[in-house]
Amino acid sequence: MHGSMSMNGSNDRQGNERSHRAATICLIASLAVGMLAVAECMVIAAPGDSVAVERRICRIEIVDAANGWPVPMVELRSNHHVRLVSDNAGVIALELPELMGVESWFTVIGHGYEVPRDGFGFQGIRLIPQRGERIVIKLTRKLPAKRVGRLTGAGLYAESQKFGEYLDVQESRVFGCDSVQMTVHGGQRFWAWGDTTLGRYPLGRFHMTGAVSAGMPWGGYQPPIKPRYDIFRDDEGLPRNIGELPGDGPTWISGLASLPDRSGHPKMVGAYVKVHPPLEAYEAGLCVWDDREARFKRHRVLWRQGTDSGAMPPLPNGHGVTITDESGRKAVYFGDPFPHLRMEAAVESWENPKSWETLSPQKTVRGINGGDVEVHRGSIAWNPYRQRWIAVFTELGGEESFLGSVWYAESQRITGPWGAATKVAVHTGYSFYNPHLHTDLSGVGPSVIFFEGTYASTFSGNQQPTPRYDYNQVLYRLDLDELGIATD
Repeated sequence: MHGSMSMNGSNDRQGNERSHRAATICLIASLAVGMLAVAECMVIAAPGDSVAVERRICRIEIVDAANGWPVPMVELRSNHHVRLVSDNAGVIALELPELMGVESWFTVIGHGYEVPRDGFGFQGIRLIPQRGERIVIKLTRKLPAKRVGRLTGAGLYAESQKFGEYLDVQESRVFGCDSVQMTVHGGQRFWAWGDTTLGRYPLGRFHMTGAVSAGMPWGGYQPPIKPRYDIFRDDEGLPRNIGELPGDGPTWISGLASLPDRSGHPKMVGAYVKVHPPLEAYEAGLCVWDDREARFKRHRVLWRQGTDSGAMPPLPNGHGVTITDESGRKAVYFGDPFPHLRMEAAVESWENPKSWETLSPQKTVRGINGGDVEVHRGSIAWNPYRQRWIAVFTELGGEESFLGSVWYAESQRITGPWGAATKVAVHTGYSFYNPHLHTDLSGVGPSVIFFEGTYASTFSGNQQPTPRYDYNQVLYRLDLDELGIATD
């Protein structure tokens, strides 16, 4: 991977770097009211045989100062409001002729990655971009979670591709998609996403899109990653609806689980909600995946607005976790993040609400530094390294944003109590909701976990969505042995 002082550009990768390439180290400093803010960068002259397109561009690479890994989703904003955002390789292709050779200030918006503030409180760097040069900017990561990359959407490597790199990455034709669901069914990992944006019209897919993957779909354990999903598509090659159930309005499906039926044959099941715009549910029930037709079908209606009295009853929604007790019996817990329903892990129990046991999940968790954290949504899993149940969840009404702070917590029991929560990621002035844990995909041992969530301006009040990243799934890596949490 990239080192902080030996980053290789596209010509390095092609073996064309000349031995006389000169490298200089510079400190970019901004001095105000007697205070000094410093960001370290490296400027490297481009080789003489650089292709024409590269000679017109200044290459900027954003890296984590602690490990040299590229940092996706970092925005540099000029004083004339041009927004430059690093791709999955941490690369920005600066092509602005008015800034070439001109000392220019860029505000850094890194969502947990930053440079120091200067005496006036500005947080940014001063650069002199030059055509054909490469500038490496090292940022300080303030929280434990390491941003790995964007999993969905268009242009994952759009900046790098201007230098002839990552041309093998194929476009998914997805521009944006809401919260992820994942379960293992039929020997494959099954993925489903909510409302999905396409490129051809403002209105996209509103009845779940989906995909399968044989194993880990992102091809690595640290950035840069190349996500690969086998997406269910229509005759035009576009992602298609996989959960269009009868009734007006969008269909939202969650609580995916693969459970045995009476004959022992596994069936993938879920809970659905039909909604009227903007977010009003009018019907809820159970659905089953049809393996032959590759789509969900309505199994049973449990509630209809205006027909059934009272509010919507508890549903087996959120995320399903199956465990085996001391007697060998399997039970499935549904929660978002903490379990609110428990039942035997069988289709016969899942389809019968009378067999469900209602639980009372925690609403708040005590933070490791004191104070209560109000829990929004997330997921849980057993972790053999910690010998604990672990959870990641978004805080409701957090300090940095309404739905942008992600916390990690542990419990000795699946039902809690959960405590000593640690903040692991932030998205300042932005939302990052419905985080989903991946504990069985790491391949580097149980001390490393991954989680993804929906990065969106929705609910944040931010009127400037991040280009390409907005309304998409972003992946983080969390090394548990770096958290400093003691085991009782």
